[in-house]
Amino acid sequence: MSSTQKHLLMTLATYLLWTVSLLYGVRPSGSKDAELEPEFAEPIPNVTVSIGRDVKLACVVENLGSYRIAWIHTDRYTLLTLQNRVITRNPRFSIAHNGHRTWTLHITEVEERENGEYMCQINTSPMKSQSGFINVVVPPRIDEGNTSTDMEVKENEEVTLKCVATGSPEPTITWRREDNQPISIGSKKVPSVTGPYLVILKVTRHHMGAYLCIASNGVQPSVSKRILLGVLFHPAISIPNHVVGAAIGSDVILDCQLESHPKSVAYWIRGKDVFIVISNEKYEAKEIAKGTYKTQLSLQIRDLEPDDFGTYYCSAKNSLGEAEGIIKLYGE
Repeated sequence: MSSTQKHLLMTLATYLLWTVSLLYGVRPSGSKDAELEPEFAEPIPNVTVSIGRDVKLACVVENLGSYRIAWIHTDRYTLLTLQNRVITRNPRFSIAHNGHRTWTLHITEVEERENGEYMCQINTSPMKSQSGFINVVVPPRIDEGNTSTDMEVKENEEVTLKCVATGSPEPTITWRREDNQPISIGSKKVPSVTGPYLVILKVTRHHMGAYLCIASNGVQPSVSKRILLGVLFHPAISIPNHVVGAAIGSDVILDCQLESHPKSVAYWIRGKDVFIVISNEKYEAKEIAKGTYKTQLSLQIRDLEPDDFGTYYCSAKNSLGEAEGIIKLYGE
């Protein structure tokens, strides 16, 4: 507020105070026979309060006599109380005094709009006043309408996650991975990223997972939102052992490591034409999840016979493509 605006406000406030004083039958002060002029005994302390709580501001005056006290919300140009009367129509405001020395303004269930400067005024001539501030703080809240939701993008594309939060003071946004793994940004790996945007220029399967957008402003509680990032890519198969030896009559397990998203349909082929799609007394196929996009594929072959030796194909297919790995099984 500029000095000119404050001067105009003080003039208006003084006029309002004198006018209301007259309406209530109060003699304007400043006459020659007026008693000792009042003085403020101590400053009004500034108060920080969380939204929804109750708050008090105390104005302490010596020698008030027949002078009158008023409370004014300076920022809203609103006369709140005059002496022991509440002028504002807001039922959450009240006034109390202790022997005409301490005049306490009460606000219950304070709202954010009640943030600002409050003036305690005495109708002397010239008017005397002092001010205190109520700082209404608001815990953070995620703005769901402007914050990213779960998404899926193709590998090597650019992705931007957005998080917007409101609160007072303005919240700080921090991004973390839910699994506490570092976030890969270009060639760097960082534990967290600060700011409303998390930008990954070239997303890979290693970026896949749940991200937490955490909003905090020093007012409890902090809040967070979980955003699941999926990265779409065609299947990739790696083989720990391309050649496996086993004796006739024994059991053997063949292993493949599969990476894919979305999830692939996986199957085994013996030779080029025998599909192993179900488990039975001879074969047992298993899929064991090893992470967000990793799966271990295994094929157990029981009671090996000479006809079981040969080439086995570990295959997988999803909507983006297919992959195949080869294992040769021989007799020892």
